[in-house]
Amino acid sequence: MEACQLIVAASSDAGNVRERNEDLVYHAELPVDGGVETSILAVADGMGGYDRGDVASKMAIDTVTERFQTLDTDDFVLLLKQAYRRANELIYEDGSAQGDHNIMGTTLVVAVIRDTDLTMANVGDSRGYLARAGVLTQVTSDHSLIAEQVRMGVLTEQEARESNHKNIITRALGHRQRVDVDVFELTLLPEDRLLLSTDGLHDFVDEGEMLAIITGMQPEEATRTLVMRALENGSTDNVSAVVGWMAPLSVLQAPPEPVAADGAGPRWLIPAVVILGLLIVIAIVVVVVTQV
Repeated sequence: MEACQLIVAASSDAGNVRERNEDLVYHAELPVDGGVETSILAVADGMGGYDRGDVASKMAIDTVTERFQTLDTDDFVLLLKQAYRRANELIYEDGSAQGDHNIMGTTLVVAVIRDTDLTMANVGDSRGYLARAGVLTQVTSDHSLIAEQVRMGVLTEQEARESNHKNIITRALGHRQRVDVDVFELTLLPEDRLLLSTDGLHDFVDEGEMLAIITGMQPEEATRTLVMRALENGSTDNVSAVVGWMAPLSVLQAPPEPVAADGAGPRWLIPAVVILGLLIVIAIVVVVVTQV
């Protein structure tokens, strides 16, 4: 398999309605283990009264990243489950356990990439997508009332998109003393793209447009464009995205356009000028003949 370099970018915006941004995005390189490059990407969507949502999202990502500071095992499934459950305990103890007035919680989707191995975990309705060979696939499953009704056949996908209950989630960090964590494992290929997003984005940008944006742009531009499109389409929530690209080294190291020996420009420029000159001469001759 061709060698690749993971290129990552993230964007987040409070949006046009909310005063605070309770979303949080994160990406970083982890301590190198045996010379194998390892990266962590994460998106959290906090919720709770009295401005507690941003506290919950930060606690979640901080707890997960702290667990990965010491890679004492290469079992990333185990590491993610341990990190999620610890984050759930901390958020619950600081929130719901203190009474209804202090309830807070957060969704969380995390992707850990070691070389070409992807381990992705999620709780809630923030999503992880994989774009490969012109197809966008949702890797994670939403933990929401609407998603469960679609899976049971009670609602169609179209009815779900139009429902007024899209924001009712059935699983989040901090809502209960225990939490179940979904974990997925995949092998990444050259040119694969990853997208982690909150519902303020994927509820307002359709999958076809998301695919076109993340495959047609560099990650930094793609994240900004995704956020902008969600806001243009009427998103009333915080909007966040993290995009990763498995960029083949052959693409990154491709030489620039050849330059003429005298530095005047690309090699095709001189033939192009010659052809243009011939076309002008022919046009002049045609005009002269016509006037004779």
